[in-house]
Amino acid sequence: MKTAKFIVVLAGLATVHLSYADGDASEGKALYRNYCTQCHGVTGDGKGVNIPDMAVLPRDHTDTSEMSARTDAELTKAIKHGGKAVNKSVLMPAWEGNLNDQQVANLVAYLRELCCNK
Repeated sequence: MKTAKFIVVLAGLATVHLSYADGDASEGKALYRNYCTQCHGVTGDGKGVNIPDMAVLPRDHTDTSEMSARTDAELTKAIKHGGKAVNKSVLMPAWEGNLNDQQVANLVAYLRELCCNK
C-alpha cells in the first residue's frame, strides 16, 4: 500500500513539473506585458514605471545568474502567492486568482527566455 501511495505522489509531481515545462513563452510575453511591466519594466530589467513609489526595487528578470538560481517551482510560487510567499517583497502581488496554471506556466517560460536566451 505504501508503494502505491508513493507512485501516486511521484506521478503527481511529474505531472506538475511537465505542466511548467510546457509553458508557451510567447503567450507568457503577452501576460508579462499586462501584469508585470508596471513594476519589472518592459524589458524585464526591474525598472518599471511604478518604481519611484516603491521602497524595494523589483527583481531584474534579465539577470541571468540570479534568475538561473531560481527553480521553476520558486517562480511559480512567487507568481501565484506573491513575494511574501518566497521571502521577497510584500509589494509583489499574488496572481493566483487572476491567472490559471497554464498562464503561470507560460509566464515562467517567458521569464526563462528573458533571463537566459539573450
